[in-house]
Amino acid sequence: MVASGTEASGGGDVGLRRRGCTYRKYDFLPEESFQSWGNYVKALRQTPGRFKDRVLTRSLDSTELVEMKAQSHNEMKKTLNWWDLIWFGIGAVIGAGIFVLTGLEAKQHAGPAVVLSYVVSGVSALLSVFCYTEFAVEIPVAGGSFAYLRVELGDFMAFIAAGNILLEYVIGGAAVARSWTSYFATLCNHDSNDFRIVAPGLGENYKYLDPIAVVVIIGICFLAVLSTKGSSRLNYIASIVHVIVILFIIIAGLTKADIKNYEKFAPFGPRGVFQASAVLFFAYVGFDAVSTMAEETKNPGKDIPIGLVGSMVITTFVYCLLAVTLCLMQPYGSIDEQAPFSVAFEAVGMGWAKYVVAAGALKGMTSVLLVGAVGQARYLTHIARTHMVPPWFAQVDGKTGTPVNATVTMLAATAVIAFFSSLDILASLLSISTLFIFSLVAIALLVRRYYVSGVTTQATRNKFIACLVLIVGSSIATAVYWSKTDKWTAYVVTAPLWFLGTLGIWILVPQARSPKLWGVPLVPWLPSLSVAINIFLLGSIDRDSFIRFAAWTLIILIYYFFFGLHASYDTAKDSLAKRLEAGTNLELKKAEAAEVYAPSAARDSELDGKSGSNTSAHPAS
Repeated sequence: MVASGTEASGGGDVGLRRRGCTYRKYDFLPEESFQSWGNYVKALRQTPGRFKDRVLTRSLDSTELVEMKAQSHNEMKKTLNWWDLIWFGIGAVIGAGIFVLTGLEAKQHAGPAVVLSYVVSGVSALLSVFCYTEFAVEIPVAGGSFAYLRVELGDFMAFIAAGNILLEYVIGGAAVARSWTSYFATLCNHDSNDFRIVAPGLGENYKYLDPIAVVVIIGICFLAVLSTKGSSRLNYIASIVHVIVILFIIIAGLTKADIKNYEKFAPFGPRGVFQASAVLFFAYVGFDAVSTMAEETKNPGKDIPIGLVGSMVITTFVYCLLAVTLCLMQPYGSIDEQAPFSVAFEAVGMGWAKYVVAAGALKGMTSVLLVGAVGQARYLTHIARTHMVPPWFAQVDGKTGTPVNATVTMLAATAVIAFFSSLDILASLLSISTLFIFSLVAIALLVRRYYVSGVTTQATRNKFIACLVLIVGSSIATAVYWSKTDKWTAYVVTAPLWFLGTLGIWILVPQARSPKLWGVPLVPWLPSLSVAINIFLLGSIDRDSFIRFAAWTLIILIYYFFFGLHASYDTAKDSLAKRLEAGTNLELKKAEAAEVYAPSAARDSELDGKSGSNTSAHPAS
């Protein structure tokens, strides 16, 4: 084995850099705080001061674009264009959400009005897409929303988001993998649980063990580590097949439409529509994976806006058509919760079509798993570049140009969750994490436009903070009130407060920064509306899901205060010291150059003087 590099940080241990998931002594905890028990105890005693530093310190665009990328030792290959991104977006999003959750939410919460649920969650997702797009164009790195939040809201908020981003991807992948098994069973003329192993000793939501889901994830892992461009081509082919199947479902399904099924359009009322919207947000999860591919995009300023916004508009339109088709084919009370479209075709006398639908669903879910695997590994890679998690995860393979360690680790966690957990638990918990992160990204965009350190005055900053508190506070109050009662009285107060907060930013706070290449239109209105809708949908999610969310947040906070905080603090200080040293060296070089130049200039001047004397003493005749 040939050495391809040495570890610069963490001491002088020189080792071989091998491809794949190998590791060395300093790959996991190379920072000074972890080199001895004495150092670690000292670091723990300094926790309050270090925490304050990390809360108040914001990263720089240049840090994310240059220094953080250098932590991976090898560059990711720039092979993607807008066409690749559109198909990645479609492949990332259209999967388990539409093929499974449509039936579940139509039957339990929304009825035929599930189409309105898709519109609400689609508008929310599209607003978030706008925010992500501006960031991805300005900061085209693999870290996605984690990098954006580090720059605008600081290390601590970025870490909280990072924990939930990783949870989002693990849970999302697990949910899709379990849905893959359900549709595969349908394709084989079996019930959805026939291929699962029943473990009576476990709880109701955990007793159906799913080995097929684990096998599928292992296959996806091999594809994801080989090549990003190769994954793109495979996703492109699978997505084309997927679109053909979707067109078949819509056209064939509408030939069996019965308008009587729409007589009770919203049987559960507005509350049911919004409850379904909160869960169906799961169906839009995945587009943020496309933003993590910005580092591998040839022309981010052009390709990312077209890829992200284009794929989301197409996806929302397709979702609405599919929801309408399903509810016209069958009464909402008769819809199957596990494989709704396949069973619907069987119910209207087109039993053969269920195989086409099941095959198309499998293609779609395979694409979702593949794009999710690519995206989640890039998130973990960039998080590891900051040392909030061990830098071993940041390594990029020199041959494939992919983050092998991060890919394998994330998919291993996904496989464990997929083996045990049921879809309904996963979908609700996933929606909380996603809506929370999207709200933070919208807030971060407002901060990016209206606050720049050293440019924004203290008075302007205070006005901006007051307006932002008004926006977030009124949105939370609206969501809480919605979750408690069907009355509308409080909205007369909370809605105008949100409007006044947004209007205040628009009128009273001048923009401190303008986007260089592509910007969100109608700022601050669109980001503010994104915050309001995302927080409102959070108010429609059940209490048990929030308890699980709180438990996960507690776990990541414990990790942060004992490990992540000290590792990222040491890394940041080392980075600052290197920048200062580089600046000092540059000044020294300038000074040395000046010293070399000064005697030379003096000699030239002296020679010129002598030449001038000689000329005057011996004028030309």
